[in-house]
Amino acid sequence: MPSNEEITFAQILWDFHKIDHPLEKADLILGLGSYDLRVADHCAKLALEGFAPRILFSGSQGNFTRGKWPKSEAEMFADRAIEAGVSPDGILIESEATNTGENVRFARRLLDAKGIEVSSVILVSKPNMNRRGWATMQQWWPEARVICSHPKTHFLHNPADGHTPEDIIHEIVGDLQRIIEYPKCNFQTTQEIPLQVSKAYKKLAGLGYTGHMLKP
Repeated sequence: MPSNEEITFAQILWDFHKIDHPLEKADLILGLGSYDLRVADHCAKLALEGFAPRILFSGSQGNFTRGKWPKSEAEMFADRAIEAGVSPDGILIESEATNTGENVRFARRLLDAKGIEVSSVILVSKPNMNRRGWATMQQWWPEARVICSHPKTHFLHNPADGHTPEDIIHEIVGDLQRIIEYPKCNFQTTQEIPLQVSKAYKKLAGLGYTGHMLKP
């Protein structure tokens, strides 16, 4: 179990990563693939409540799902949404993307190929992927109105199946590093990082939470 100090620092990063926009109706729900099927559950809930006429799930297999799931993340998410009651006719699947930039670019490509016009998107991801997703949308789909949403999960109290709180802390430290570094590569727009967040990030990295950080 993380120490109280580690939990305090991790909570600062967690709160920075997640974005809680007021929900509004949109043209599309874009579900970013991951190892956490609760993202698919949340997309299904929004669709069934009438927030958008269709869901697009995007994602191949990543570091956390490769060799563990029989299908792509997008297909697994779609199956989950259908189990929840979403009509297959209301789901699009993009199963080639291997990173967040590709999630956005390949989703747009699929929509264009099908002649579907989208000007507003509810972007659904794990809480710690909200800000990265938002910054990526600003880079690759700046004309879209983006509403960020996420399942109400927590790194400490209910991490995804097969993951520990420590695993998630490693992940959110790596996510913060990507928010810092990726704008230099034009992968996403620059996000202002509060001093408190920067200090928490450096503290956790110094305590050894480097498992998800970019390799030099």
